[in-house]
Amino acid sequence: MNDLKKTIFIGVAGSIAAYKACDIIREFVKRQMDVHVVMTPDSHNFITETTLAALSRNPVATDLFSSQPYGPIPHCEIAQKMDVLLVAPATANTIAKFAHGFADEILSAIFLATSSPVLIAPAMNPNMYSHPMVQENINKLEKAGVIFINPIQAEVACGQKGPGHLAPVDRICDRVEDILHSKKSFKGRSFIITAGPTREFIDPVRFISNRSSGKMGYALARAAQRRGAKVTLISGPVAIAPPDGVDFLPVNSAEEMLAEVKRAFSVADVVIMAAAVADFRPIAMRNTKIKKEEGIPEIRLESTTDILTDLGRVKGKGKILIGFAAEDRDLIENAQRKLNLKCLDFIVANDISVQGTGFDSEANQVTIIHNSGEKISLPREDKLLIAEKILDELECILH
Repeated sequence: MNDLKKTIFIGVAGSIAAYKACDIIREFVKRQMDVHVVMTPDSHNFITETTLAALSRNPVATDLFSSQPYGPIPHCEIAQKMDVLLVAPATANTIAKFAHGFADEILSAIFLATSSPVLIAPAMNPNMYSHPMVQENINKLEKAGVIFINPIQAEVACGQKGPGHLAPVDRICDRVEDILHSKKSFKGRSFIITAGPTREFIDPVRFISNRSSGKMGYALARAAQRRGAKVTLISGPVAIAPPDGVDFLPVNSAEEMLAEVKRAFSVADVVIMAAAVADFRPIAMRNTKIKKEEGIPEIRLESTTDILTDLGRVKGKGKILIGFAAEDRDLIENAQRKLNLKCLDFIVANDISVQGTGFDSEANQVTIIHNSGEKISLPREDKLLIAEKILDELECILH
């Protein structure tokens, strides 16, 4: 990842959702970006310049013809200074101006002057968003290379429900970072990434599972997608949303995951099995809920199919298989055994007994073991950073 501080300009249009720009600014400042704000004339009806300047820690651009704070031709100065332009919230009016080349205020003039990536997060009444003219303008901008972060279906200020509510702040910020840090080194490559736990049902309400949160697998999917890979994310039940731009296939059981992996395997260049697949399942599932009055049930188990072992037997030349080993003892020895048994190219081993690196943690501390015997120990870091370093190792194999 590029460690240089990135400069983002956030365009705020005249929407009731303008207050959400405060949270977006805070998040980018937290992510150590140089944040600047551009206000349209109508946005002053919803939020103040003082607020946005305080949060961004930079002067706010408001006037197309002002010599302050960005020089005598501010829209050109800003267009050259930025790494990315994000318009959030964007109104139907702003989208129309962009689509038809208007430049009658500072934000639309900056849009025409910049060659940096432009992302737009619309927020408006659902009927407005769905109107054919608005959709035509969106399609026109997308064809020109503008990236849209689509609104979600929720209640908006007027009380109506439907598509038009500004996308969640973390989704907006993640998408911007994906664009800023994308290397496109996996362009043309097809990835299968599995994530999360599986559930093996005992009866309609009870199941055998584990504590996997899916965070590591989802971080890998996001990191691979922003490097240009076509990613199929096959995930057990988790409480996080899949990254934008991936093909998402939800599953429950180990058998369902196996079926989806096999279905996609023939066209995959890389398979990363980050899922914590259950090793055992009940031999038979009860069709009705087991009642307490029936006494303590006897539950007989059988092994589930080992997905990676099956793939290792048939992987063929040119396919890359990567596994994970979550261990609470004898980490390297157990991981090395799995690496050899499953015919993997490398395995990522993490000691789940270490505090702050377990399934529910935001961080991880891993050792990458290659089939050549090389071992690379990574310090405890955020799971997205760990994902990037795992993919750096993969790049060395693929290139």
